[in-house]
Order: sequence, then C-alpha cells, then structure tokens
Amino acid sequence: MNIQKKVLVTGGAGFLGSHLCERLLKEGHDVLCVDNFFTSSKDNILHLLDNPYFEMMRHDITFPLYVEVDEIFNMASPASPIHYQFDPVQTTKTNVHGAINMLGLAKRLKAKIFQASTSEVYGDPEIHPQPESYWGNVNCIGLRACYDEAKRCAETLFFDYYRQHGVRIKVARIFNTYGPHMEFNDGRVVSNFIIQALRGQPITIYGDGSQTRSFCYVDDLIEGIIRFMNSSDDFTGPVNMGNPAEFSILELAEKIVSLTGSSSEIVFRALPSDDPKQRRPDIRLAKANLRWEPEIPLKEGLKHTIAYFDALMTKNRTDKNGDQYKS
Repeated sequence: MNIQKKVLVTGGAGFLGSHLCERLLKEGHDVLCVDNFFTSSKDNILHLLDNPYFEMMRHDITFPLYVEVDEIFNMASPASPIHYQFDPVQTTKTNVHGAINMLGLAKRLKAKIFQASTSEVYGDPEIHPQPESYWGNVNCIGLRACYDEAKRCAETLFFDYYRQHGVRIKVARIFNTYGPHMEFNDGRVVSNFIIQALRGQPITIYGDGSQTRSFCYVDDLIEGIIRFMNSSDDFTGPVNMGNPAEFSILELAEKIVSLTGSSSEIVFRALPSDDPKQRRPDIRLAKANLRWEPEIPLKEGLKHTIAYFDALMTKNRTDKNGDQYKS
C-alpha cells in the first residue's frame, strides 16, 4: 500500500503536469498544483478541483514559494517553440530562477525533487541516437537558446545542489511527447498536423519532411516519471525518457491524414533556424534501471489524441465563449 505523500507539481495545469497530477491522485497522494497559466489551461484540471486531496495555487516559480511538501515535480516551463520564443527572457527566468527556487525549497524541506529536462539539451545532435553521455550541439545565442540553454543550466544547478547540499534529485530528459491536454495553439508538430487535418487545411511541413522525431504517448511517459521518482536515490539521472521508434515528419503527416480521413494536402515551407534534423532517444539506461520502455505505438496514441482534439473542436464550435478554438 502506498504511503500518502504531500506532492508539489509546478506547471501542474500544463500538458504533462495535469496528467501527472491525475496519476498522483490515483495513487492516493495529496497534490498541490502550482501554475501561473502563462501557457497552460484551467480546463486541464477542472475535473480535479472537487477532489479533496487536490489544491490549485496560482504562482510564478520565478518567485520563492513557501509550502510544506514531501516531494516536488518541477514541470513548469513553456515547452513549444512558439511559446518559449514569445517571451524568451521569461522562459530563461522560469527555467533558471525557477530551478533555484524549487531547489532551495527542496533543500529546506529535505524533499526529493524531479526536474523535467528535455531532449533539447542535445541541440542539433551529431550523435544518433542520443545517449545521456552526449554533451550536445547547441547554438547558445540562437532563437531556441532561451529554452535549450536554460534547461542545460537547470541541470547544472540540480547536480550542484546534489553535490554541494545533498539534495535528492531526479533529472529526466524528456523527448517529444503527445496526447490529450496538449494546447490547441502550442505550435508543436503533432497538434498542428491534427488540427490542420481535422479542419481540412493544408498540412504545413517545415523543410522537406525528412527530419526525424520520436513520439512518446503521454501515458507511457508518466509511467516512466513515476518509476524514476520511486527509484533508488543513487539513480539521479540524467535519464532519457521517450519512444525510440523514429519517424520522419512526412511520415507523421501522412499517418495523421490517413487516420483522420482528411482531404488535406501536404505543403512545404522553409525550415526554422536551429531546428534539429534528427531526434531519437537511447533509452538503455531507463530500461536497465527502471525496467521501463514505451508500450503504446504511434498509431494507437494518435487515435486517442485525434479524438481529444476532435471533441474539443466540436465543443467549442457550439460554445460562444470558445472563439479561440473555432474551426
């Protein structure tokens, strides 16, 4: 039987954070969800508000937070290029100042803390697939640096707090993840393609579509995060978490067109600056230490995600207050 813990989830109303809150509540924990709603949505957690073991707090983690908890999951950060490039200074502050504040809280409380890092720390990789030992190839002054370098700095802070202060840390490098609760306008490839396909609009591919990504369904990722947090304190990471099945962007577009039965044509545009040409996790470390690997194939995960967006668009076509979602 699980012992009930008081758990803080920063960014708890976001895509990953809301799924994590759901899972922690199902496991019987007392969950404090902290979010400033910069890129997240209350809709993701409305169904949790009546749970007596769930509490919502509006707060920006670039400012100190004074609460009493047993564990911390630091999930707060804009995660898609369209959002993190909108206010790059705030993105850097959220990831660096936010990490300092959450690590300071963990130090004071002697709490274990999880850091949601990212595959973006590898930049445009010269090694494929990417193992945790790879130091990366990042443009430190490029348009994506506010996110890439801030996440790298956050990892540095986590390991310095671990070495200097004995803070119990867990650092996961999360690769492309998709599923319900993704933001409608987050600009990420899976949601973009699904919305364009459901609307019968041209599906926009940047570049020639040969660049590759690995897509992990959100339920698989949350399982990996929980196993990691519950693992031995000596296993700090960083550890890659993602699905090693690799697909080209063109393949993804074609799958979504097929699954939606859309008449959308595929069009090509110029590739954005510093966009990685390939991305695939080496997950041998997670398999060996956590006995974890993704189980949900892309086709199945896409069906769930398409159904989510289809329902969202149908709901908001009849909702006079839902203009931002109208198709």
